[in-house]
Amino acid sequence: MVFGFDGYVDNVRRAGTNAGASDSDRITTLSEFGEEIVTSAAADSSLSISWERHGQRTGGHVSHLSRAYQTLGFDPTLVGMCGDPVRDIFEQEFEACTLYSLGDPGITDAIEFDDGKLMLMENGGAATLDWETIRSRVGVETLVDELEGAKLLGIGYWAVMPEMAGILDGLREMVFPELTDPPEHVLLDPANIRELDPEILESIVAATRRLADEVDMTVSANRYETKELAAALGGHTSDEIVADARVAFDSLAVDRFVGHSVDESVVVSDDGTTSVRVAPVESPELTTSAGDHFNAGLSLGLVEGVPDAAAVVLGNALAREFVRTGETPSYDDVVSAVTAYAAQFE
Repeated sequence: MVFGFDGYVDNVRRAGTNAGASDSDRITTLSEFGEEIVTSAAADSSLSISWERHGQRTGGHVSHLSRAYQTLGFDPTLVGMCGDPVRDIFEQEFEACTLYSLGDPGITDAIEFDDGKLMLMENGGAATLDWETIRSRVGVETLVDELEGAKLLGIGYWAVMPEMAGILDGLREMVFPELTDPPEHVLLDPANIRELDPEILESIVAATRRLADEVDMTVSANRYETKELAAALGGHTSDEIVADARVAFDSLAVDRFVGHSVDESVVVSDDGTTSVRVAPVESPELTTSAGDHFNAGLSLGLVEGVPDAAAVVLGNALAREFVRTGETPSYDDVVSAVTAYAAQFE
């Protein structure tokens, strides 16, 4: 398993109402947080809200997917923004993995609420990462060695790397032709593309289509991201994730598009469209990186050769177990979650 090319340090936080706020006083929902902002803006007043850090860990596509696969017993390789020199937090968490750093990580402050999260992000070196930097820091020969015989190449995120088109073309033109046994699957996570310049997004989509001609490719996005992709690429949005996922699939010309939400996940391919229900978690322990954990389960199903709909079940089950416990699930945890999947709807 090889994952690139982002990298973050995540600070998981909870918001209070004032310094030293107790659990009973803290702001518990995004809507309540929004009301505080609107009220202050209407009064032409500044707003001060306390917060507390409830944990720190490595984050982003590279870290979350690598952590999940490492816990499941695989041997991931990280090619991402892990520090220059590599920061202690990455060395400690991934000491058993192969790691290549491309520069300094971004910082994410993820404020957890009962109904979602607010993420404030500093993108770090990912904002200026390009193919030439990857070539100079890692090298084409090293990428060829790491990708030769790999089961999966995961790439995230479009939204934080304006030079993603050049990176995808560099892989296609300089790395894949040297592989006798290329990765079985490529997983792309676009993240929230709302702030991307339309011309940059167009170039990334075109490069994605070109790479999809060479390898089995899956694009996976959450509900909001799926809606944004449907609007930007197809000029269409719907209240139903199924309709938006179909538009995104038709626009991207990949092997499959997967849209996932808190109550439904959808996979669209040339074989048709399948929707899989999700059982909500009543008291979530942690939601930050739930989407990345879904992608870990989804991609695991794909590389193990199960049908697409079953791979989506695996993604739902792994993500739900993570949200429920706040911990990356083990293989036995995932087996139990999948075994009990249907019973959740009885």
